[in-house]
Formats: sequence, structure tokens, C-alpha cells
Amino acid sequence: MTKEILISAKDLRKTYRRGSEDVHAVDGVSIDIKAGEMTAIIGPSGSGKTTLLNMLGCLDNPTSGTLRVGGELVFGGHRELPEGELTLVRRRFYGYVFQKFYLVPTLTVMENIMLPGAFYIGESAWNPRELMRLLGLERREEHLPGELSGGEMQRVAIARALINRPRVMLADEPTGNLDSRRAGEIKDILKGLTEKGVAVLMVTHNLDLAKAADRTLEIRDGKVY
Repeated sequence: MTKEILISAKDLRKTYRRGSEDVHAVDGVSIDIKAGEMTAIIGPSGSGKTTLLNMLGCLDNPTSGTLRVGGELVFGGHRELPEGELTLVRRRFYGYVFQKFYLVPTLTVMENIMLPGAFYIGESAWNPRELMRLLGLERREEHLPGELSGGEMQRVAIARALINRPRVMLADEPTGNLDSRRAGEIKDILKGLTEKGVAVLMVTHNLDLAKAADRTLEIRDGKVY
């Protein structure tokens, strides 16, 4: 069965002006992200990994190239979605997980997971208790982030990102602050998401995590190899 293409990028470029020179952070990248696949982006620091991830996640505008999300042209040619429409695309289509957990320290696990509901909850939103059970957090509902381990905090961040049932999960160094055992737990969770049809796109230096991906893209000097 052919998998649905959720994100399609053609010749994406991101150029910054630094002094008298142009810096090509992303230099002509074309890529399709499909439902139910895990894709790892690897490369040295400063190679353009996070810049590419942010453009594919509609967090940063490309300098040129085209980007389609769910078949809709988001950037390209003379088209660029207004920020209000782009915000709706992010809320409906993406879940975001970062190396820093960005949990609200004064909110409980349940409240952190439900936080996106203050901005948008779609009709297909996940039941938060089902999410907590899926991620092994059912006994942590009333705990504050400061009472959790690093692995538990990352699982809460993943649950929060999943609450709106995103089609694509973007993860920037999701195991960067974790020891090997807890990193393995996060790897299993992300891999399990693909079995539910979620596309997982991640930047990582963790070789075990990269090996678990369906494909690995190496980026050097803004180009994918």
C-alpha cells in the first residue's frame, strides 16, 4: 500500500546575511514525509538540521522553494499563508517535542497535557487519560514536573504534543537530556507512534535512535545526502 505523503518540500532554501556574506543554512533540499514513517535527520552541529526541521514544521519560512502540508501549498511561488492560517495548520497537523521539555512548572501532569486545549482542541482530540496510560503516566496525573524524572517529563511533553492527534510529530533532540535507558523508552514510544500512522520526523545525535528510523538523512553544509 502506498503511504500518504503528508509533507512535500521541493528545493527548500534558507539563506541568512552575515556581514558581507550569505550563509546557506539549508541549500536546495527536496523531501517527502509519509504517514507511518520515522525519519531521522543527522549531521554535525551547525549543518542546518534544526533549520530544516523548523521549515518542514512551518515554524520558519524558507527563503525560496515550495512546501506542501497535507496537499496544501503553504509556501512557494507567490503564495505564503497568512500567520493566522499558518497557526491553524500547526495546531491541526503537527505535534512538537523539543530537547528542553518546556513544561509549566506550576501545572500538574494532567494540566500540562491539556494545555493545548486553551488554544485549540479538534474533534478527534485524544482522551488525556488514554494518552497517560499509553505513555505510562497514569500514576503521575497530579504530580508537578519537579516531581518527575527526566524520562517522565519527556513523556509528558510527548503526550502534550499528541493531544490533538497530529499527523506529524516533530522532535528536536528528544533524547538529548536523557540517560541511555530513558532514551530507549522514548525511542520505543516514537517508533510506536508510526504504527498508529503518525509520521515522526526528528533531529538527533543519538545513533540508536537514528538506527530505529525507517530512513536517515544526513545533512552537511545545508545539503542532504
